[in-house]
Amino acid sequence: MNITFYGAVREVTGSMHLLTTEHDRILLDCGMFQGRRKETREKNAVMPFDPRILTNAVLSHAHIDHSGRLPLLTKHDFSGRIICTRATAAACEYLLLDSAHIQESDANYLNYKTVRSALQKMEESIKAKKGADRIKKILKKSSRRPDVETINELMNRYRLEGVSPLYTIDDAQASLSFFDGYPYRHPVSIGQEMTCTLYDAGHILGSAFTLIRVRENGRNFTIGFTGDMGRFEKPIINDPTLNFDEQDRDVDLLIMESTYGDRLHEPVVDLKPRLKQVLVDTYDRGGTILIPSFAFGRTQELLYVLHELYNENVVPRFPVYVDSPLATRITRVFAEHPEVYDQETHQAFLQQGENPFQFDQVNFVGSVEESMALNRDETPHIVVSASGMCEAGRILHHLRYKIHNSKNTILIVGYMAQNTLGRRILEQGQAYETSGRKGKPPLLRFMNKEYPLKARVVKLGGFSAHADKIEMCRFLQESNLKIKRIALVHGEEDQTLAFADDLRNGGFAVVVPRKGETFSII
Repeated sequence: MNITFYGAVREVTGSMHLLTTEHDRILLDCGMFQGRRKETREKNAVMPFDPRILTNAVLSHAHIDHSGRLPLLTKHDFSGRIICTRATAAACEYLLLDSAHIQESDANYLNYKTVRSALQKMEESIKAKKGADRIKKILKKSSRRPDVETINELMNRYRLEGVSPLYTIDDAQASLSFFDGYPYRHPVSIGQEMTCTLYDAGHILGSAFTLIRVRENGRNFTIGFTGDMGRFEKPIINDPTLNFDEQDRDVDLLIMESTYGDRLHEPVVDLKPRLKQVLVDTYDRGGTILIPSFAFGRTQELLYVLHELYNENVVPRFPVYVDSPLATRITRVFAEHPEVYDQETHQAFLQQGENPFQFDQVNFVGSVEESMALNRDETPHIVVSASGMCEAGRILHHLRYKIHNSKNTILIVGYMAQNTLGRRILEQGQAYETSGRKGKPPLLRFMNKEYPLKARVVKLGGFSAHADKIEMCRFLQESNLKIKRIALVHGEEDQTLAFADDLRNGGFAVVVPRKGETFSII
């Protein structure tokens, strides 16, 4: 029996690992790599194996860096099932369709630029403004929307090389029929003499630790996969599982995340006081708070904590705008799965007849027109908007209007991967704050223009959905699992190697695989 590591190996995104036995091949996650556009397309476009060889797939949770290539898998003749929790299956109905919409929109935009450039070279009057305006009228149905049919026709006519989406909305819709959702602690047959059981990972709604039991050549083996591990004492969902059923406790190999393998988060108990201070300081400056946030998990947690602060009457009552259609839909998924809420959420809200994610000051922004009007609103308010790493979506337009004003705050509440705009905002913003905001502010380029980063940049680590080094060690030390060997994945190389050293010093046998490397489980 072998395990091959194909993604999120010495890096964070694109989780994908293949378990191979004598009779079956089981894929653990099928995530999308996220980063620079060109590098992203190259990494995501080609699957490292023929999907037809797979028996089944097991999905740890719905975040796109774990689920985002499933439509690519299913459109290429995968014939198995996608095993996950019921909440994960429900969330993927929205997340995968949204991902497909982004793929199509990006491809249409790039093709528009290709055709526009070609036509401009053909235009004798290209230096005249009317020539450029005429081309735009040909290629766009409105001021914002490319005319896809005209663009495709012109690309064919002039034999221009176009860009295709990784998968379409139809592909994503078709992939949903492959999902099988199960409750936690329910053994599921996934291959010949092979079962998997899902346990609560405490990361986001529906996230799961996977324990796979296999009988091969007369021996029993257990392989564990943490997916992304959550924090302890966080609101809304339960803590990561520590008590596993007896038949799953002897683990031959644990594939374990290491995102924060060499970092410590702010204590969860400090989260509300820190957020309270940000709200008060920004309100006193007459500013707006922009919060780039993942639509799934982080947005709902922010709403929960803001609801608590407003109920306690300890902060100014900013209007709160959730400007993400996806986050609005995912919030409904949260409301439909109270069975996975922790006891504190039941006591604080459900037993009082309150929805944790809805209160008087919350406004869910739907249309593009509403979002554009909000861009120009200069009264104090809070905007929670996707994408979480500032790589796409409506948050870019809010930044465009607010980043240059020192009254405003950009609040970082989650992980920002390397080479993303979010990481640049965080690092350059914090450096500017450390310098006492002396000299010219840093310039950040996005949406084809440079903007001075005058807004205050504040990071609240307490909102992270990933366990830090201490919490991951707590899981290993306090759970009733007996682990023979650990393979560390899902972490930038410096974090993973540092965590590996700490674990070895603690007596664990640890390996750090490279992409494409295969380990035997014997």
